[in-house]
Amino acid sequence: MIGALAVCAAISILVTIGIVIALLVPSLQFFGEVSPVEFFTSTDWAPLFKPASFGVLPLIVGTLNTTLWACLVCLPLGLATAIYLSEYAHPRARAVIKPVLEVLAGIPTVVLGYFALTFLTPLLRDLGWQVEIFNAFSAGIIIGVLLLPTVASLSEDAMKAVPSALREGSFGLGANRFQVSTRVVVPAAISGIAASFVLAISRAIGETTIVLIAAGQLPQTTMRPGSTVETMTAFIAATGAGDVPVGSISYKTIFAVGLTLFVITFVLNIFAIRMVRRFREVYE
Repeated sequence: MIGALAVCAAISILVTIGIVIALLVPSLQFFGEVSPVEFFTSTDWAPLFKPASFGVLPLIVGTLNTTLWACLVCLPLGLATAIYLSEYAHPRARAVIKPVLEVLAGIPTVVLGYFALTFLTPLLRDLGWQVEIFNAFSAGIIIGVLLLPTVASLSEDAMKAVPSALREGSFGLGANRFQVSTRVVVPAAISGIAASFVLAISRAIGETTIVLIAAGQLPQTTMRPGSTVETMTAFIAATGAGDVPVGSISYKTIFAVGLTLFVITFVLNIFAIRMVRRFREVYE
Protein backbone atom coordinates (compact mmCIF):
# COMPACT_ATOMS: atom_id res chain seq x y z
CA MET A 1 0.00 0.00 0.00
CA ILE A 2 2.79 2.40 0.91
CA GLY A 3 4.55 1.53 -2.34
CA ALA A 4 1.42 2.33 -4.37
CA LEU A 5 1.10 5.69 -2.64
CA ALA A 6 4.77 6.40 -3.34
CA VAL A 7 4.26 5.56 -7.02
CA CYS A 8 1.28 7.94 -7.21
CA ALA A 9 3.34 10.71 -5.60
CA ALA A 10 6.22 10.06 -8.01
CA ILE A 11 3.87 10.17 -11.01
CA SER A 12 2.49 13.54 -9.95
CA ILE A 13 6.03 14.90 -9.56
CA LEU A 14 7.08 13.52 -12.96
CA VAL A 15 4.00 15.01 -14.64
CA THR A 16 4.82 18.41 -13.13
CA ILE A 17 8.43 18.15 -14.31
CA GLY A 18 7.21 17.17 -17.79
CA ILE A 19 4.91 20.20 -17.94
CA VAL A 20 7.75 22.50 -16.91
CA ILE A 21 10.06 21.04 -19.55
CA ALA A 22 7.37 21.25 -22.24
CA LEU A 23 6.90 24.93 -21.44
CA LEU A 24 10.54 25.79 -20.83
CA VAL A 25 12.17 24.48 -24.02
CA PRO A 26 10.02 26.43 -26.55
CA SER A 27 10.03 29.44 -24.23
CA LEU A 28 13.83 29.54 -24.18
CA GLN A 29 13.81 29.37 -27.98
CA PHE A 30 11.32 32.23 -28.01
CA PHE A 31 13.43 34.39 -25.70
CA GLY A 32 16.41 33.65 -27.93
CA GLU A 33 14.62 35.65 -30.63
CA VAL A 34 12.66 38.14 -28.52
CA SER A 35 14.18 40.22 -25.74
CA PRO A 36 12.76 39.38 -22.29
CA VAL A 37 12.85 43.11 -21.51
CA GLU A 38 10.56 43.82 -24.46
CA PHE A 39 8.33 40.89 -23.55
CA PHE A 40 7.74 41.98 -19.96
CA THR A 41 7.77 45.78 -20.35
CA SER A 42 6.22 46.59 -23.72
CA THR A 43 2.52 47.44 -23.87
CA ASP A 44 2.06 46.52 -27.54
CA TRP A 45 0.86 42.95 -28.07
CA ALA A 46 0.47 41.86 -31.71
CA PRO A 47 2.43 38.59 -32.19
CA LEU A 48 0.44 37.50 -35.26
CA PHE A 49 0.87 40.73 -37.24
CA LYS A 50 3.73 42.18 -39.26
CA PRO A 51 5.71 43.79 -37.80
CA ALA A 52 5.09 41.66 -34.71
CA SER A 53 5.06 43.08 -31.18
CA PHE A 54 5.59 40.93 -28.13
CA GLY A 55 4.70 42.97 -25.06
CA VAL A 56 2.81 40.65 -22.70
CA LEU A 57 1.70 43.40 -20.29
CA PRO A 58 -1.76 43.82 -21.90
CA LEU A 59 -2.45 40.12 -21.35
CA ILE A 60 -1.28 40.28 -17.73
CA VAL A 61 -3.40 43.39 -17.06
CA GLY A 62 -6.42 41.75 -18.72
CA THR A 63 -5.96 38.68 -16.53
CA LEU A 64 -5.71 40.81 -13.39
CA ASN A 65 -8.79 42.77 -14.47
CA THR A 66 -11.07 39.73 -14.68
CA THR A 67 -9.47 38.17 -11.59
CA LEU A 68 -10.15 41.30 -9.53
CA TRP A 69 -13.90 41.25 -10.20
CA ALA A 70 -14.02 37.50 -9.65
CA CYS A 71 -12.36 37.90 -6.25
CA LEU A 72 -14.72 40.70 -5.24
CA VAL A 73 -17.56 38.22 -5.76
CA CYS A 74 -16.26 34.87 -4.57
CA LEU A 75 -14.12 35.85 -1.58
CA PRO A 76 -16.57 37.87 0.58
CA LEU A 77 -19.68 35.94 -0.50
CA GLY A 78 -17.91 32.61 -0.14
CA LEU A 79 -16.66 33.48 3.35
CA ALA A 80 -20.08 34.79 4.39
CA THR A 81 -21.70 31.58 3.12
CA ALA A 82 -19.16 29.50 5.03
CA ILE A 83 -19.83 31.42 8.26
CA TYR A 84 -23.56 30.91 7.84
CA LEU A 85 -23.22 27.19 7.12
CA SER A 86 -20.78 26.62 9.96
CA GLU A 87 -22.22 28.81 12.70
CA TYR A 88 -25.83 29.68 11.93
CA ALA A 89 -27.49 27.22 9.57
CA HIS A 90 -29.93 24.62 10.85
CA PRO A 91 -28.96 21.09 9.78
CA ARG A 92 -31.94 21.02 7.41
CA ALA A 93 -30.89 24.28 5.79
CA ARG A 94 -27.33 23.02 5.48
CA ALA A 95 -28.59 19.83 3.85
CA VAL A 96 -30.25 21.95 1.15
CA ILE A 97 -27.62 24.64 0.63
CA LYS A 98 -24.60 22.33 0.37
CA PRO A 99 -25.98 20.31 -2.60
CA VAL A 100 -27.00 23.53 -4.34
CA LEU A 101 -23.45 24.83 -4.03
CA GLU A 102 -22.11 21.56 -5.39
CA VAL A 103 -24.45 21.78 -8.38
CA LEU A 104 -23.29 25.35 -8.99
CA ALA A 105 -19.68 24.18 -9.01
CA GLY A 106 -20.56 21.53 -11.59
CA ILE A 107 -22.03 23.85 -14.23
CA PRO A 108 -19.85 23.71 -17.39
CA THR A 109 -17.79 26.84 -17.86
CA VAL A 110 -18.90 27.17 -21.48
CA VAL A 111 -22.48 27.52 -20.25
CA LEU A 112 -21.44 30.18 -17.76
CA GLY A 113 -19.48 31.99 -20.47
CA TYR A 114 -22.49 32.26 -22.76
CA PHE A 115 -24.67 33.20 -19.77
CA ALA A 116 -22.34 36.14 -19.14
CA LEU A 117 -22.39 37.13 -22.81
CA THR A 118 -26.09 36.72 -23.57
CA PHE A 119 -27.71 37.57 -20.23
CA LEU A 120 -25.46 39.46 -17.81
CA THR A 121 -23.93 41.89 -20.31
CA PRO A 122 -27.31 42.88 -21.88
CA LEU A 123 -28.73 43.23 -18.36
CA LEU A 124 -25.93 45.61 -17.37
CA ARG A 125 -26.47 47.66 -20.52
CA ASP A 126 -30.21 47.83 -19.85
CA LEU A 127 -29.42 49.14 -16.36
CA GLY A 128 -27.38 51.95 -17.91
CA TRP A 129 -23.87 50.60 -17.34
CA GLN A 130 -21.44 51.55 -20.06
CA VAL A 131 -20.03 48.13 -20.85
CA GLU A 132 -18.96 46.74 -24.20
CA ILE A 133 -20.40 43.53 -25.61
CA PHE A 134 -17.26 41.70 -24.53
CA ASN A 135 -16.05 43.05 -21.20
CA ALA A 136 -13.97 42.10 -18.18
CA PHE A 137 -16.69 42.83 -15.65
CA SER A 138 -19.24 40.28 -16.84
CA ALA A 139 -16.57 37.63 -17.25
CA GLY A 140 -15.15 38.37 -13.80
CA ILE A 141 -18.55 38.27 -12.09
CA ILE A 142 -19.36 34.87 -13.59
CA ILE A 143 -15.92 33.51 -12.69
CA GLY A 144 -16.63 34.66 -9.14
CA VAL A 145 -19.93 32.78 -9.16
CA LEU A 146 -18.11 29.70 -10.42
CA LEU A 147 -15.55 29.87 -7.61
CA LEU A 148 -17.96 30.78 -4.81
CA PRO A 149 -18.61 27.09 -3.89
CA THR A 150 -14.86 26.45 -3.65
CA VAL A 151 -14.32 29.25 -1.14
CA ALA A 152 -17.48 28.41 0.80
CA SER A 153 -16.80 24.68 1.05
CA LEU A 154 -13.11 24.89 2.01
CA SER A 155 -13.68 27.76 4.46
CA GLU A 156 -16.55 25.92 6.11
CA ASP A 157 -14.39 22.82 6.53
CA ALA A 158 -11.70 24.97 8.18
CA MET A 159 -14.22 26.54 10.55
CA LYS A 160 -15.78 23.19 11.40
CA ALA A 161 -12.31 22.01 12.50
CA VAL A 162 -12.16 24.72 15.20
CA PRO A 163 -12.77 23.04 18.57
CA SER A 164 -16.18 23.66 20.15
CA ALA A 165 -14.43 24.56 23.40
CA LEU A 166 -13.36 27.88 21.90
CA ARG A 167 -16.95 28.71 21.03
CA GLU A 168 -18.27 27.62 24.41
CA GLY A 169 -15.62 29.64 26.23
CA SER A 170 -16.52 32.74 24.24
CA PHE A 171 -20.24 32.29 24.92
CA GLY A 172 -19.39 31.86 28.59
CA LEU A 173 -17.64 35.23 28.57
CA GLY A 174 -20.79 36.90 27.23
CA ALA A 175 -20.06 37.06 23.49
CA ASN A 176 -22.94 36.74 21.06
CA ARG A 177 -22.99 34.43 18.06
CA PHE A 178 -21.79 37.09 15.61
CA GLN A 179 -18.84 38.00 17.82
CA VAL A 180 -17.92 34.35 18.27
CA SER A 181 -18.13 33.73 14.51
CA THR A 182 -16.07 36.74 13.41
CA ARG A 183 -13.66 37.21 16.32
CA VAL A 184 -13.01 33.64 17.42
CA VAL A 185 -13.87 31.08 14.75
CA VAL A 186 -12.66 32.97 11.67
CA PRO A 187 -9.27 33.94 13.19
CA ALA A 188 -8.81 30.37 14.43
CA ALA A 189 -9.51 29.01 10.95
CA ILE A 190 -7.56 31.69 9.09
CA SER A 191 -5.02 29.28 7.60
CA GLY A 192 -7.70 27.18 5.91
CA ILE A 193 -9.60 30.27 4.82
CA ALA A 194 -6.44 31.78 3.34
CA ALA A 195 -5.78 28.54 1.47
CA SER A 196 -9.28 28.64 -0.03
CA PHE A 197 -8.75 32.25 -1.07
CA VAL A 198 -5.46 31.51 -2.81
CA LEU A 199 -6.93 28.46 -4.54
CA ALA A 200 -9.82 30.57 -5.82
CA ILE A 201 -7.47 33.32 -7.04
CA SER A 202 -5.30 30.75 -8.83
CA ARG A 203 -8.34 29.25 -10.53
CA ALA A 204 -9.58 32.71 -11.50
CA ILE A 205 -6.23 33.49 -13.11
CA GLY A 206 -6.27 30.20 -14.99
CA GLU A 207 -9.90 30.25 -16.14
CA THR A 208 -10.10 29.97 -19.91
CA THR A 209 -13.52 29.33 -21.41
CA ILE A 210 -15.47 32.08 -19.65
CA VAL A 211 -12.96 34.81 -20.49
CA LEU A 212 -12.58 33.55 -24.05
CA ILE A 213 -16.33 33.87 -24.61
CA ALA A 214 -17.28 36.87 -22.48
CA ALA A 215 -14.18 39.07 -22.08
CA GLY A 216 -13.10 39.26 -25.73
CA GLN A 217 -9.74 39.17 -27.47
CA LEU A 218 -8.57 42.77 -27.51
CA PRO A 219 -5.36 43.18 -25.48
CA GLN A 220 -5.41 46.45 -23.55
CA THR A 221 -3.58 47.82 -20.52
CA THR A 222 -6.74 49.05 -18.82
CA MET A 223 -8.46 48.08 -15.60
CA ARG A 224 -11.77 49.65 -16.64
CA PRO A 225 -14.37 46.94 -15.96
CA GLY A 226 -16.49 47.66 -19.02
CA SER A 227 -13.61 47.32 -21.50
CA THR A 228 -12.89 44.41 -23.80
CA VAL A 229 -9.72 42.65 -22.71
CA GLU A 230 -7.72 39.57 -23.53
CA THR A 231 -6.31 37.32 -20.83
CA MET A 232 -3.30 35.04 -21.04
CA THR A 233 -5.44 31.92 -21.06
CA ALA A 234 -7.73 33.30 -23.76
CA PHE A 235 -4.73 34.06 -25.98
CA ILE A 236 -3.33 30.55 -25.50
CA ALA A 237 -6.66 28.91 -26.30
CA ALA A 238 -7.45 31.08 -29.33
CA THR A 239 -3.97 30.93 -30.82
CA GLY A 240 -3.48 27.24 -30.13
CA ALA A 241 -6.72 26.45 -31.95
CA GLY A 242 -5.79 28.62 -34.94
CA ASP A 243 -3.60 28.11 -37.99
CA VAL A 244 -0.29 29.21 -36.51
CA PRO A 245 2.58 27.21 -38.09
CA VAL A 246 4.29 24.86 -35.65
CA GLY A 247 7.82 26.02 -34.83
CA SER A 248 7.24 29.64 -35.84
CA ILE A 249 7.89 32.52 -33.45
CA SER A 250 4.13 33.06 -33.17
CA TYR A 251 3.72 29.42 -32.14
CA LYS A 252 6.45 29.73 -29.50
CA THR A 253 4.63 32.75 -28.10
CA ILE A 254 2.00 30.36 -26.75
CA PHE A 255 4.59 28.64 -24.60
CA ALA A 256 6.15 31.91 -23.43
CA VAL A 257 2.76 33.15 -22.25
CA GLY A 258 2.02 29.75 -20.71
CA LEU A 259 5.31 29.82 -18.81
CA THR A 260 4.51 33.31 -17.55
CA LEU A 261 1.12 32.10 -16.34
CA PHE A 262 2.74 29.08 -14.70
CA VAL A 263 5.27 31.24 -12.85
CA ILE A 264 2.54 33.60 -11.60
CA THR A 265 0.43 30.75 -10.19
CA PHE A 266 3.54 29.02 -8.80
CA VAL A 267 4.60 32.13 -6.90
CA LEU A 268 1.04 32.58 -5.65
CA ASN A 269 0.96 29.02 -4.31
CA ILE A 270 4.34 29.43 -2.60
CA PHE A 271 2.96 32.54 -0.91
CA ALA A 272 -0.12 30.57 0.15
CA ILE A 273 1.95 27.73 1.63
CA ARG A 274 4.04 30.18 3.65
CA MET A 275 0.91 31.94 4.90
CA VAL A 276 -0.80 28.70 5.88
CA ARG A 277 2.27 27.50 7.78
CA ARG A 278 2.63 30.83 9.55
CA PHE A 279 -0.96 31.10 10.76
CA ARG A 280 -1.82 27.41 11.16
CA GLU A 281 -3.36 26.56 14.52
CA VAL A 282 -2.86 23.07 15.94
CA TYR A 283 -5.48 21.79 18.38
CA GLU A 284 -5.30 18.73 20.54
